[in-house]
Amino acid sequence: MFSRPVMMRLLRLAVTLALLALLWQAVDGPAALKLLLAADPRWLLAAVVALTAQTLFSALRWRLTARALGQTIPVGRAMREYYLSQIVNQSLPGGVLGDAGRAVRARHEAGLKRAGQAVVFERLAGQLVLFVVTAAAVLMVWISPGGISLPDWVLRLVAVSMLALVLAGGILLAVSRGNRGIQGHIRDWIAAFRTAVLTPAVLPHQVLLSLGTTALNLLAFALCARATGTTMAVTAVLIVVPLILFTMLIPVSISGWGLREGAAAALFPVIGASATEGFAASLAFGLMFLLSTLPGVFVLLMQPKPETAESGSVSG
Repeated sequence: MFSRPVMMRLLRLAVTLALLALLWQAVDGPAALKLLLAADPRWLLAAVVALTAQTLFSALRWRLTARALGQTIPVGRAMREYYLSQIVNQSLPGGVLGDAGRAVRARHEAGLKRAGQAVVFERLAGQLVLFVVTAAAVLMVWISPGGISLPDWVLRLVAVSMLALVLAGGILLAVSRGNRGIQGHIRDWIAAFRTAVLTPAVLPHQVLLSLGTTALNLLAFALCARATGTTMAVTAVLIVVPLILFTMLIPVSISGWGLREGAAAALFPVIGASATEGFAASLAFGLMFLLSTLPGVFVLLMQPKPETAESGSVSG
């Protein structure tokens, strides 16, 4: 019998393959493959460059967050760790195992709790900025005549998400005011988040780095779409692409594969493209993202043996 974690991984793998197979049938997979094979390599290379720069920005954001919580992480180490976490996230179901490993390996200076908080807050800061950019773009399109005509379900989704975010924050603040053990833990996490993200000395850098990662991610997808034959307007990139990428956070497939392609196929008709073109663009993005994480393979191969790592940590 398989253990529960193994069963969950196998289930996510099955979900991923099933989603891709269904989409292949639904949106003319052979036509999408033709678009993918005919993709302009120059645009694809530009997407890889953008995603590589995004990794650098993300590593710097993690380093900034960790430093605010008492960890000192050199830039080179932050890059190596981020590449390693990306390759693990891309290759294993769940999409968070690489981040968990990053926290475990960074625990020596400030403890596992602070190391875990640094990883969580770094990722959360990026997602919050991406969401704010998306919500602002949707609001601008909604109040401005002409341009993209967004389906009602997109407007409802953004509105419900904003309401849920505000309610979640309010609930956490309300619960943290008690004196029980769990409430004390929540207070500690809220205080740590303020220290790592919201203090005046840190917040401008968090915003700039998160805006950088957001812009580079959106640019990379737009470049992949261009490579496969779809030119996206700026408003389309700001609204449609984040909605596509947010599906990757749903932990039911391997690194969002299948979900991302389904969202692209559903949303590309909104901007006047076909579902097939959306499917092809999303496949190209996934492949280019995977290609951009390949330095993580070399980091993994060059990882020292446990005894070597231990002696290195003591001497350092």
